[in-house]
Amino acid sequence: MVATPIGNLADITLRALHVLQLVDALACEDTRHTQSLLRAYGIERGGQTLLALHQHNEAEAAQQVIARLQAGQRVAYVSDAGTPAVSDPGARLVAAVRSAGLSVVPLPGASSVIAALSVAGVVDEAGAFVFAGFLPTKAGERATAVQALASEPRAVLLLEAPHRIEALAAALAVLGPRPLTVARELTKQFEQISTLPAAELPAWLAAEANRARGEFVLVLHPRAQPATGDTQGQRVLELLLPELPVKTAVRLAAEITGAPRNALYETALKLKQGDAAA
Repeated sequence: MVATPIGNLADITLRALHVLQLVDALACEDTRHTQSLLRAYGIERGGQTLLALHQHNEAEAAQQVIARLQAGQRVAYVSDAGTPAVSDPGARLVAAVRSAGLSVVPLPGASSVIAALSVAGVVDEAGAFVFAGFLPTKAGERATAVQALASEPRAVLLLEAPHRIEALAAALAVLGPRPLTVARELTKQFEQISTLPAAELPAWLAAEANRARGEFVLVLHPRAQPATGDTQGQRVLELLLPELPVKTAVRLAAEITGAPRNALYETALKLKQGDAAA
């Protein structure tokens, strides 16, 4: 399993180049795309050594790979960009090869997920994060998924395509002040990275037409945690929320207790969700 660049062609490892020249066959998500990639590195492979293996034929094509491996051939797999089997084809291939009693070797390299996390500035002593990938495309299911993220204390990494980014931004806006890092077109010419409150993402996208273009990785920062043992803010919110809008209740609770607004806002959302569930 060979990782390939997600944009900048210089992001290829020496080991990957060696293997791409060495193997007897190369399974790939798109043979034309991979052929162009190989030529960029001066690697020439005959068309007969390239095997198409994508999301629509992965189970069938995996059997071809297994047959070649059982015949003693060396086979590598590449997706169109990044690390195979991470929101890309490859996982079914790996499972099939392992089920056949054959070995699978990872060749690490470019990953948009890890690249975005490395520049998000997420401060978490445990270093914990959740990879959620693409949220559901249907509005109702997406809203339900976002509600679940509201109570997730760890950082969450999301992927999104340009034609759905505005819908995702609208859904994430309900998370209010929770910090969100947007990484667009990573390693490419128009790479852009910005951190802002989730509520401001729709306006950020609308400010410039180009901001809605390209592939996106979003890092939802860990949920703010109230100070241990400090229940005063929560108690004040419990009294105010039944009578006032969330923002007003949070503002007054912050003035009364001196607690951070972000933490109070998260507490208020949790209390409202608990009331709705009840």
